[in-house]
Amino acid sequence: MLPEEEHQTETLEIELLLEGIARRYGYDFRGYSRASLTRRIRHAARRENVDTISALQDRILHDPNAMARFVEGIAVHTTSMFRDADVYRALRSEVIPLLRTYPFIRIWHAGCSSGEEVYSLAILLHEDGLYDRCRLYATDFSDSVVERARRGIFSLPAIRQHTVAYQQAGGVRDFSTYYETDASNAVIRQSLRRNAIFSQHNLVCDQAFNEFHLIMCRNVMIYFDMELRNRVHELLFNSLTKFGILSIGKKETLHATPFEDRFEEMGTNLKVYRRVR
Repeated sequence: MLPEEEHQTETLEIELLLEGIARRYGYDFRGYSRASLTRRIRHAARRENVDTISALQDRILHDPNAMARFVEGIAVHTTSMFRDADVYRALRSEVIPLLRTYPFIRIWHAGCSSGEEVYSLAILLHEDGLYDRCRLYATDFSDSVVERARRGIFSLPAIRQHTVAYQQAGGVRDFSTYYETDASNAVIRQSLRRNAIFSQHNLVCDQAFNEFHLIMCRNVMIYFDMELRNRVHELLFNSLTKFGILSIGKKETLHATPFEDRFEEMGTNLKVYRRVR
């Protein structure tokens, strides 16, 4: 086959794979940015040791374990504690005072990945005396990733990097007081996990499940096409209280979405917004 014919065939195979997954399992990846998704699908085929995407589809549709591996591979887990230190400084100086006005605070980490940013915010809330009246809901579409986040276990080299980021983000205490260690890992203390609820939720096809004062959905929508981004923005908007706060990734934007005029930005280029309408 000629390269162009191969490309056309692969495009068709990917469309059939995604359609089959949506119908069989309810996971809808059809609105994901196609270039990035194609690379991950090719990698999944190599991992399953099959020669074609059609063969990958056959395996996934008939083997739920293969589907679980596919979901794990499709998920993007690029994250770290106190990622973008200036955003966390803004949360501390601008957002925490607003949250303080509520008797009970509901926070949603949408697309929590392996939990680093959930625990980052838990530490910030603890240091500002708000953690005890907060409930943190942390969700991701991958069950295995959610379970990893729930455990709160990180390697010691990773913890050393997180310590530096914590200090850059304005941390005021000894970071080691927030975890316990064994020979190779650090475990976030139970006192920082007890108010966090971890569960599976798919931004692509699931509905709103509560009303939140703060939603953290950072570096998730960069993998979506415009139509899907707009759908997710609608879900996030409908999940915010009036005057609630939305924090998105620095490469993400509210510009040209149907909800652009419903928010005002807090700070400059931090992508932290307050709902005003």
